[in-house]
Amino acid sequence: MSDARVPESTREGQQSPSFDHTTYISPLTWRYGSPEMRQIWSETHKRTLMRRVWVALASAQHQAGLVTAAQLQDLRQRQDQVDLARSLQIEREIQHDVVAEIRAYAEQCPLGGAIIHWGATSADITDNVDVLRIREALAFVLQRLGELLLALAARIETSAELPVMAYTHIQPAEPTTLGYRFAVYAQDLLEDYNDAKTLVAALRGKGMKGATGTQASFQEILRGTGVSAAELEAETMRQLSLPYFTIATQTYQRRQDLRVMQLLAAVAASLHKFALDFRLMQSPAFGEWSEPFGRQQVGSSAMPFKRNPINMENVSSLARYVAALPAIAWDNAANTILERTLDDSANRRLFLPEGFLLVDEMLRRAIRVVDGMSLDESAMTANLQRYAPFAATERVLMALVAAGADRQQAHEWLRQASLQAWETLRNGADHNPLPDLLIADPSIQKYLAADRLQTLMDAKSHVGTAPQRALTLAQTIRDLL
Repeated sequence: MSDARVPESTREGQQSPSFDHTTYISPLTWRYGSPEMRQIWSETHKRTLMRRVWVALASAQHQAGLVTAAQLQDLRQRQDQVDLARSLQIEREIQHDVVAEIRAYAEQCPLGGAIIHWGATSADITDNVDVLRIREALAFVLQRLGELLLALAARIETSAELPVMAYTHIQPAEPTTLGYRFAVYAQDLLEDYNDAKTLVAALRGKGMKGATGTQASFQEILRGTGVSAAELEAETMRQLSLPYFTIATQTYQRRQDLRVMQLLAAVAASLHKFALDFRLMQSPAFGEWSEPFGRQQVGSSAMPFKRNPINMENVSSLARYVAALPAIAWDNAANTILERTLDDSANRRLFLPEGFLLVDEMLRRAIRVVDGMSLDESAMTANLQRYAPFAATERVLMALVAAGADRQQAHEWLRQASLQAWETLRNGADHNPLPDLLIADPSIQKYLAADRLQTLMDAKSHVGTAPQRALTLAQTIRDLL
């Protein structure tokens, strides 16, 4: 990044770029998101892709006999020589960013400059560029999702049979396994991965259709060449390796942006669920998981003892922001009037890169946490011993009925004993007295021996098929990736 400053405005109220910290810059410029994702959404990369589209169009026009080989070669030789400073200088004068880039490019190309953008409208270039960038960014999201899924698969495999207390309504319920809990998060993210792959395959550019989508301008310049506007469009888009919509107006329909943002919001939702649960499990009341914490890391400016779940809090915070972005894309899709209005342009410059950069940051943090998280098995065991006996009453109830007890009476015996045990725990006891209370109950003794009750009250084995299904999901992830 350059620290150079250009004081003039590129447009009224809009300053030329300055990349130091003496003025406002987005946290996405330096704090959140990877360098790779920032490069995809950089202005230089955008303009390089714009030139790539112009070269593809000129190449198709060359095949139609409209552009000479020398003109095309001239454009190709200077395709990557983006001069952002010169383009911004021109934009300050003419107030049009695409035309400014055309003129800056043309100045570099003494032979090809005269035919740049022939027959096209601005959105023929920028809309196709946007889809090229979205496709690149989605490929990067897929890579990150794959890394996170593999990290979760490894966690599933090592903890598929490790019993932990499960909670419904944030209250102790029945045991599950740690691997099965990880599998819940992995399954959500696997669906996001598959949805992202589907979306990448479905992305479409605008194509080359001119000012209102009719291709009238291209039909006009191709008159007498024997090449149709449809053939010119097909060749241009073939060179870009970009499928395109059959129907478009001045732009592609903005519902495609909505679909992109909904996908990013879905990934954010999956990550938020994981982050929220993680924060809960790191709290001392549970104490079973914790984020990696560096030797020199500081948890609080006021409380030196703090070890806060800062990564997962960051994920939760950024996820809320991403969740709000589809609403803007919805407005663009629904409120475009007739063949095009420009009231989507400014917000698209914001939400498209922001959505991808924020999801990228969340995935990076989640990968680091899953790879480096600490597990406290003693806390898991303590929570099981404290609460699992309550869950085991379901097994006892079934066994009592099987042994001939009245189901309704047996339910009341267990309820009374459970309430007494809860009160004991609430008063600070470390040991759950429920097994002892049941063994000592003469009504229960008539039907179940003490050793049988002890076996039934060991809820750690009451995890059903969770381990096997968790391992199956982990294998599915490995087979896919």
